[in-house]
Amino acid sequence: MTATGDFDLTTDELREVARYAVQHAEDVLPVYERAVPGDPRPRAAVDAAWTFVRGAARTKLQRVTSLDAHRAARSAPTEAARLAARAAGDAAAAAYLHPIAKATQVGHILRAAANAARVAELEAGGAETVGDSQVDRSRRLATPVLIDVLRRYPPLTGGGSRVARLMSALDHDLRRAGPEAAP
Repeated sequence: MTATGDFDLTTDELREVARYAVQHAEDVLPVYERAVPGDPRPRAAVDAAWTFVRGAARTKLQRVTSLDAHRAARSAPTEAARLAARAAGDAAAAAYLHPIAKATQVGHILRAAANAARVAELEAGGAETVGDSQVDRSRRLATPVLIDVLRRYPPLTGGGSRVARLMSALDHDLRRAGPEAAP
């Protein structure tokens, strides 16, 4: 399967984007689960993302669980829990990244990583150096395939929130990275 638009995205490329997003979402999922025990929606989104990453077809499972995780985020009691649920929703939604050359699509690739970095900051009492370290870790987790997909989209142009700034920093770092940047 190939998604066509302004350019092509293969299923393998979509799986790589989803893999990158779900790795970050899974890291911060416990933050949500501690804050809202018994709410399965973000975990269901993470599981749906892994289902796609591991070879299943993308289905409405990813769409439905993504929407449910984002609904869970809206009622989360803390910013960290809200961002963790959003990361889970973004991971499931990554299977449906659109091949449209708009910077807004970059969020589907990098927002889960930026949310995870902000969650790490919040868990460390707001220390921005912790988020910056997480962005560096996210850069190292990016594969050449992910970087290639990212470079098909226009770069991000800032943003006011801390998550937007973290995402912009990661976007900038990955675009600057050479092909040897990923493991």
